[in-house]
This record gives sequence, C-alpha cells and structure tokens, in this order.
Amino acid sequence: MLKFGTKQAYEDARDIVYEALQPTLQHAWPVLAAELGCEVWVKHENHTPLGAFKVRGGLVHMRRRVAHGKTNGVITASTGNHGQSIPYAAKREGVPSVVVVPENNSKEKNAAMRALGTELIETGHDFIASKAAAERIAEERGLDMVASFQEDLVQGVSTYAQELFQAAGELDAVYVPIGLGSGICGTMAARDLLGLKTQVIGVVSERANAYRLSFEAGKPVGTNAADSFAEGMAVREPHPVAVEAINEGVERVVEVREDTIAEAMRLLFRATHNIAEGAGAGALAALLQEREQMAGKRVGVILSGGNIDAERFAMVLGGETPVVG
Repeated sequence: MLKFGTKQAYEDARDIVYEALQPTLQHAWPVLAAELGCEVWVKHENHTPLGAFKVRGGLVHMRRRVAHGKTNGVITASTGNHGQSIPYAAKREGVPSVVVVPENNSKEKNAAMRALGTELIETGHDFIASKAAAERIAEERGLDMVASFQEDLVQGVSTYAQELFQAAGELDAVYVPIGLGSGICGTMAARDLLGLKTQVIGVVSERANAYRLSFEAGKPVGTNAADSFAEGMAVREPHPVAVEAINEGVERVVEVREDTIAEAMRLLFRATHNIAEGAGAGALAALLQEREQMAGKRVGVILSGGNIDAERFAMVLGGETPVVG
C-alpha cells in the first residue's frame, strides 16, 4: 500500500524536482563487487546541486507552499542538509528563510547554508534542542515552521529511489540510512510505486539507535543522546509517523559501529573516488557488516550525501574514527 500520498502526487513531485536538477548517477562499482562478494549499486546523492538527497524534498515543499499562498517566511532546524534544502528552494520561490543549527554544528555546512542567503542561528546542544528553539522563534516572529519529516519531503526524495530502481531493476535489497525517516520512507514508496519486491533495510549508528529500538519495540522509543559523528543519523527522538511506516515496510534496521562507518567512507573513496559524509557511508557500513548474508546478491546502497568538513574527512582517510560528545 502506497503511503504519504497518491500516485499522482508522487508524479507531480517528480516534475517539480526535475525543474531544478538532473537525475543523479547510480553505478554498479566493480571494486566494491570484488571486495564484498555481491553486485553493489551506489546511488550517488552526493552529486545533487547541494551534495545531498534532501534538496529534492525542499523543492517540492516550497513549491507547494507558495502554490497555496503561503509566501511568508519559513524557519527550520537542521544539522546541515535539510538546512540547505529549505533555503535553496525558498530562494527559488522568493521566500525568506531562517535555519537553526546546534552550537557545535559543522562549520562548512554552516557556511554553505549562509551562502544560500538564509539567516543562520546557532543554538542548542543537539538537533532536538535546536528544533525547540526554532519552534519558539517561529512563534515570536510569525514564521512558518518547516518540519524535517512530512509528506512533501517524502514525495520529493522518493525520486532518487525511483531513479535507482529504474536503472538497476529489482534489486534484492537496498540499504538506506535513517535520520528522521524521509529518505527510507521515500525509498519504500518508490519500491511500491514500481511494484518491486526489493527488501528495504534501514541503517542507524550504534550511538544514535532510536529507530532500531523503535523497530524492535513496534513503537517510538527515544534515547537520551545521539552523539554519532554521522550527524545526518544523529536523532534521539524518532518521528512517530516515520516509525509506523518503517515498522510496516522495512525488512530490518541494522545498527552499525562508528568505526565501520569510517571504514565505509574510506572504502567509498578508494573504490569510487567519491566523498561520503558519515551518514552517506552508513548504508555501505551496514553492507560491510552483512556481507556474508548478501553474498551473490544484487544490492543497492544510498550514498545520501557528501557534505563533510575537510578536516574531519582527512582524519577519516588517515585511519581515525571521529569522536563527538
């Protein structure tokens, strides 16, 4: 059963997305196949105009917002990729934007957001604290709060999965990193739209495992901390609607170690010469952990983004695993 909208809504979202960007590359990399013992298709969302998949959802949300006459300013909370997506799309639609980020947020992601013309506010010790601040500022200034998980975003980001499946066919499985859930829900939607039987497997960090706990419990389960260096997966309060969809539509949720994420980042660079941020390498990290059960199969991994500070990436290439918190 298709969730988060009708088939027509997904088709309309696709038209909006392709006004602003071209489909990104998906490629079966021979070196990855040789090392992992299976056919590995990488979906390169690091090649979007903003270096991450989130841009697709922002385009759809802001276009529909303006179409409904909502042209006042917007505000959102983010650690970076959603925080680039909304200002990028808002600027295209002529709407002012504000983004609230944690105080310890990536300097390079902050610079990228400011370059898009948004007002950047740094406050809160993590995403949840920044989100609370954004909601307070929205009320004080009369701005519209844009959530990081909602139907428009899912429909927009589903386009990357549609591209992958249309090029690669019916994969046996596809691994998807989970932040708040728009990417994995969009992947499930694309699979169902195309009538495929591909297993969708969620990925979380061991240091931000709320969605794994929620999958096992069958209901939302929060955590006290989410201090993974893969900030795109560093969520401690899962979205209840996303949890319901994930629990119904994914095969399992895999928890990966921080050092395995770093190993996957190095492997992606060595095998494909692509840069992945921590969350962007999460899918490959899960495949590394499950390589034996995926032997001989056709597998997709979502490289969800490549926005990582140069200093941190150099540390990873040097063999270290970054530590936060």
